[in-house]
Amino acid sequence: MSETGSDIISEGAFYRKKLLLCIIIPAIFVVLMWLVKIIEVLFELDFSGFGIYPLTMRGLPGVIFSPFIHADFNHLFNNSLPLFFLSVALFYFYSEVALKVFIWTFFLTGILVWIAGREAWHIGASGLVYGLASFLFFSGIIRRHFRLIALSLLIVFLYGSMVWGLFPGIYKNVSWESHMLGFFSGVVLSVWYRKEGPQRPVYEWMEDEVENGSPGEGESIVLGEDEAEAEDRDDEGTERLRD
Repeated sequence: MSETGSDIISEGAFYRKKLLLCIIIPAIFVVLMWLVKIIEVLFELDFSGFGIYPLTMRGLPGVIFSPFIHADFNHLFNNSLPLFFLSVALFYFYSEVALKVFIWTFFLTGILVWIAGREAWHIGASGLVYGLASFLFFSGIIRRHFRLIALSLLIVFLYGSMVWGLFPGIYKNVSWESHMLGFFSGVVLSVWYRKEGPQRPVYEWMEDEVENGSPGEGESIVLGEDEAEAEDRDDEGTERLRD
């Protein structure tokens, strides 16, 4: 087997392993969501009281527990698929910052709902879903990386209709506050972590070697790594409610 063929096989094995590793945390999270609902149904329990009830001490633990609690299996299913897909995309494309972004989105969304939500029990993981979708979309645009922009466009294609969940009164008994504040959390984190993780690649086209001074006609400018990063920095400066 040629060296090139061996490299292709090893590279393919690397990306398959990376994908499998990226599935672990999202899969565990979704499985826990389903286990909570199955236990609730089997033992005829109601875990709504572990959700978020704004500005009360009894509702504060819901910052941690509410994403695992759902009103029914339809509510659970509607949150499970997008949460799994968006989480895997986060861990695959933003592996360096994925865990920090996931944890911050989880807690920041919950805390903001506890501060600003209506007087009702807020349950469900869709605040987290909106946060991850928002981060993936805006982060790709901010970084101006063509692969990440392609991911941003895919997010719009798959979940663009989610925008209606940001407005009050569109869906009955739905925590639009969780959606809106999750979306806001994603925007904030995409800006905060814009310098970490994957960055826009810098390509070099050398037609002639430039030794001194500015390039003449027919010559191209080649940016070094430090200059390219500096240019990037200059550019960047410019009731029970289901969620």
